[in-house]
Amino acid sequence: MLSDTVKLLFITSSLDLTQPFSATPAWWQLLKGLYEIGVEVLATTYQGPAVESLWWRALPNPVQREGDVFKRLREMVARPTNRSTDRRTANVDRAVSTGVSGESLSDRLQRQLAQTVIRPKWRAFLDRTLRAQPDIDAVIFLTTPLNHLVGLAHYVSTTYHKPVIYYDGDVPASLPQFAGFASGFKIYQNADPSEYSGFISNSLGGIETLLTMGARRADVLYYGADPDVFSPLDATQDVDIFFYGHTREYREQWIDAMIKRPAEQLPAARFAVRGRGLGDLGRTKMLPYLSFSKLREYSCRSKINLCVTRYAHATVNASSSSRPFELSSMGACVVSNPYHGLETWFEPDKEIIILADESEAVDRYRWLLTHDSERRAIGRAARARVLKEHTFRHRAAQLVTIVQSYL
Repeated sequence: MLSDTVKLLFITSSLDLTQPFSATPAWWQLLKGLYEIGVEVLATTYQGPAVESLWWRALPNPVQREGDVFKRLREMVARPTNRSTDRRTANVDRAVSTGVSGESLSDRLQRQLAQTVIRPKWRAFLDRTLRAQPDIDAVIFLTTPLNHLVGLAHYVSTTYHKPVIYYDGDVPASLPQFAGFASGFKIYQNADPSEYSGFISNSLGGIETLLTMGARRADVLYYGADPDVFSPLDATQDVDIFFYGHTREYREQWIDAMIKRPAEQLPAARFAVRGRGLGDLGRTKMLPYLSFSKLREYSCRSKINLCVTRYAHATVNASSSSRPFELSSMGACVVSNPYHGLETWFEPDKEIIILADESEAVDRYRWLLTHDSERRAIGRAARARVLKEHTFRHRAAQLVTIVQSYL
């Protein structure tokens, strides 16, 4: 039985917004949403400091020193990807096998080092925490490298009789049949998904793969947005078309098709981007990076906001990512590349524009820029949909329902 107040312990990949973990802003919003519906939240981190906040009680990262050393070693051995940016000569949008046979020597050494040095300290941390606070209802890992901690979930669930749930917020890119990201871990090699009580996935289409890989159970919990954080800003719209994101990785084709080439064909339109590693975008203006908080200002200054989703998420059904929800929550008029399942959350042409092919971008931009009232109506409808169904309070309530079903 759950106590009167649900109490959850989260081990997150990171809570440091200065680090390059794309899901970190979403974890802040999810934990805040849990606090707002009355859940007692304890949180620590796998990498970096466990940041204190108004919405959760931070527990010190038990391996922060080792994690910092580990991070530096990874950076030293990291190899450049050398992916071509020319879509005519490279299969830039093709899934790549990264099964156990594809694990590099550095991947294997990092995993073995983590198992030897880091896992015992996490076990000691969980022993201390769960003995001191036996009223914790469940332990939830948020996108940590589960093959670094093999055996830990089984130990906790059998010793303390609590559900241990793994929330993979990077499905499907994290799965073995995809290459993952150059900056990330390959988390499933030599892991044992069956040791967890269950999995949570940000992707409906990824559920079947998780079950095939050995997960005993898998539930879907989509991303969302905090409408207080991502709210409309009354700003002069001095940018016509804007994109916020980092790297061309797995979306080279659509970055060029939605930004570079249209900017050449619409010389009177003001194109701008904020990000890094986006390549040569011609006459598109690069806006300065000041902090993550500038996303709101830049987006609200823009008449059209682009959602350019990476290959894996765009092609596996209903694989949620943060940006469509964040932009919609700010009342932005969003134009997206083809994204399988995006209609799960937003109604095409009423709440979001989804391109059918590359040739459609210029015509869509031109029409939206010359129909101000219709463009603004799309943004208002998108925010209304977020408020109705896609806030992180909604997601927090759904997560509590999932946890309750284990108890």
